[in-house]
Amino acid sequence: MTSARKKKKTNSPKVGSNGAACLSENVRVAMDRYFQDLDGQDPADLYQLIMTQIEVPLFESVLDYTEGNVSRAADMLGLNRGTLRNRLRKYKIE
Repeated sequence: MTSARKKKKTNSPKVGSNGAACLSENVRVAMDRYFQDLDGQDPADLYQLIMTQIEVPLFESVLDYTEGNVSRAADMLGLNRGTLRNRLRKYKIE
């Protein structure tokens, strides 16, 4: 860990003024736990692993919110509708 990044490690995320944990802090806590669980081994394809872990629940939640409307979901996500459709196929999300 670089000196700019060194800080007291915590296993609980920071909570915002509305009582909800900050997304970025949740990711940081999850990554710290992941690296601790690796027990010194280096992961392979970490970026792809993380993106898959994040995209699937993100897409599912947004599609639930839009009641399955892919065009509206794509707009909310800031993606092209075709790009979203391709990713939904990739993850086998209907």
